[in-house]
Order: sequence, then structure tokens, then C-alpha cells
Amino acid sequence: MPIEASEFIQNNDGSVYHLNLLPEHLAKTVILVGDPHRVERITRHFDKVEFKLKKREFYTQTGYYKGKRISVISTGIGPDNIDIVLNELDALVNIDFETRELKDEISSLDIIRIGTSGSIQKEVPVDSFLISERAIGFDGLLHFYESEHIQDTEFAEVFSQHLDWFKKKAAPYVVDGSENLISRMESSRVHKGVTATNIGFYGPQGRILRLALQDNKLNDKLASFSFNNKKITNLEMETSAIYGLSKLLGHNAISMNAIIANRAAGTFSKDPRNTVDELIQYSLEQLVK
Repeated sequence: MPIEASEFIQNNDGSVYHLNLLPEHLAKTVILVGDPHRVERITRHFDKVEFKLKKREFYTQTGYYKGKRISVISTGIGPDNIDIVLNELDALVNIDFETRELKDEISSLDIIRIGTSGSIQKEVPVDSFLISERAIGFDGLLHFYESEHIQDTEFAEVFSQHLDWFKKKAAPYVVDGSENLISRMESSRVHKGVTATNIGFYGPQGRILRLALQDNKLNDKLASFSFNNKKITNLEMETSAIYGLSKLLGHNAISMNAIIANRAAGTFSKDPRNTVDELIQYSLEQLVK
């Protein structure tokens, strides 16, 4: 049965609503970045770019790096944008755009986030790289989907007890990254850890400018938490949503983090742009190894 027009929205040219893409525009390997300006910082390394399109904060380029077809898409900041991007990426490969019906065979994408992040552990220094083995989300997004079967609920429960989690905040959820992509992207150059995805940059990440916090010891509690010898290593704003929706939809996802701040040490990178550029080059090379 066709999906109703109010649910799967197509533009006049048949493209998916927000991304404005048609299925032929998308590669099976997709790099996600928050900043639209970062798209060309990746594709400048490509041998060839075959397609470019901008709509709102979503900027897509598809081309080839050392013979591998890759799409690079900017998402903007936050899990709400990830909800749009992941669902529309899945639609591009798993919905027939002519009949508006689900395809009989489900296709999987490899989804790689390349973004910046702040460490909360002193041993993960500024200008290092970190792979998110798993993510813990404070954004609540995954609870809008039938998703408990992919969550590590025991981890989330122990975490909530440790932090004495304020009941009016969204319940934390925990999801693993893709083992296949982690094994492909890891090396002695890269740290691995548990990434916390926050719903904002200031208060939710424990920053105080003019507003008092509900819990001004949040980051200390995060840093001291451990479950099965796994510590929370860093904070950012998209990974848990990417991991959760990817796992539900049958895609492989990994988050590659350029550590540009160390909250425990109070330090910030002197050249964050260079750190991100090095992570871009590292990630592209690992993808084609």
C-alpha cells in the first residue's frame, strides 16, 4: 500500500522533501557533517564530484575518492535535524519513489559522522581523534520510536542512578555503533569511548554564562561514571540519534570525533580547523583501505 502524501512528502520534482534528493543522487557510503562549509573541505580531496545541491542547512555533494563513491551531507546541529536526515536517507534507498511503497529488499548504508567534540577525560587530549563505540543520548529522540530492543537499558538505568537523573529530563538511552565500521576505522592513532549526546551546547553541556544550571555537577558526574569498565569520554550533539535511528533502520553508523576541547583540563585546540582536516583525511583513507 502506498505511503500517504502527508507522511512521505515529495517535492514537485519527485525528490524527498527536506534533502531535495532523488535516489540516484545518493551513494551507499554517506559522510555526515554538521557544518555546511565542511562539505567542500571533504570533497576537495575527491577525484571527481558529480552532483551538488543545497537546500536550507542541508548541502549534499556526491563524488569519488580513490574510486569509491561517497555522498557528503551537512545536517546542521542537533538530534532534531538527524531525525530528518536519517529518515530521508533511508527513504532514498528503501522506498520506491514512483509507487510510494516500501521495497521488498532493504538496503543498508554506511554512515560516517565526522564532527567536533569535547573530551571530559584528561587522558583524551585536545587534537586527538575518538571513535564512539557507543552513545548515550539525553535528547529523548529514540523514545518516540519502538526502540527498546536495540537499547542497552541496563547501562542507562545504572547511569541514571549514578547521576540522580532529574525526572523532568528525557530518560537517557544507550546504543552501540557499527562493529564493522569501528573495526574498519580504528587504529593506534584513535581513542575509543562512550559519547554523550546533549540536546544543547551551553546548559546541557554544563556551561555557565548567565543562567544557573539545574545540576552544576553534571560533567563531574559524567566523568566519574563507569559501567563494565566503560567511561563516558566526550560530549557532542548528534551521535546517539545517528546510532539509534541507523540501528532501527538497518544501517551501519560510526561517529568520528575531532577532540577540540578538554573540559577536564580546561583547554581548547589552538588550531581546531587543522584537527578537523586531519580527521577528514584519516577517515577517507580508512574508508578505502
